[in-house]
Amino acid sequence: MKNLAKRIAECSRLRGNFTLRSGRVSDTYFDKYRFEADPILLRDIAAAMVRLVPKETEVLAGLEMGGLPVVTLLSQCTGLPAAFVRKQPKTYGTCQYAEGMPLHGKRFVLVEDVVSSGGAILEAVHRLRGDGLNPKVALCVIDRQTGGREALLESGIELRALFSYAEVTGA
Repeated sequence: MKNLAKRIAECSRLRGNFTLRSGRVSDTYFDKYRFEADPILLRDIAAAMVRLVPKETEVLAGLEMGGLPVVTLLSQCTGLPAAFVRKQPKTYGTCQYAEGMPLHGKRFVLVEDVVSSGGAILEAVHRLRGDGLNPKVALCVIDRQTGGREALLESGIELRALFSYAEVTGA
C-alpha cells in the first residue's frame, strides 16, 4: 500500500498556491485527473479500494466528475453495477441527475476521488435524500483531512478513504 501511495503522490501531487473547492488555500494539490488518467495506476487504486466496499453493497454510485473514473474501475474490480451522480439533473432526455443502475431500493455507496470539506458529497446526499435515498457510506481515494470526514459524519455518512493526506504526502 505504501508503494501505491507513493505512486499516487509522484503522479498527482503539485506544489504551489491552490484554492480548493472548499475555498481553503493549500500549498499542495492532488490533481486527481492525473491519477485517473493513468490506466495502470487507476486500476491498482480501484483494486485496493475493493476492501473498503461494505459487503451488503448492491450499487456503486460515483459523483461527477472525479468519482466517475474511480467508480467505473471499482465496478470492474467488484462486479457491482455502477451509477453516475451528476451535480445537476440534465436538461434533456430523461432529465435525471443519477444515471446508470437505478438506486431506488438498493443499498449503495458513494464514490469520490479526493475529499476536502465533503461539500460535493453532502450536496449529492441532500439531493438523494430528497428522493428518499439514504446512503450511509462514502468511499474516496484521498481524504485531505481538512474536515470532510467530520462534516460527513455529522450528516450520518461514514467516510472510508484508501489513503489519508498524511499517508500520501509521507510516501
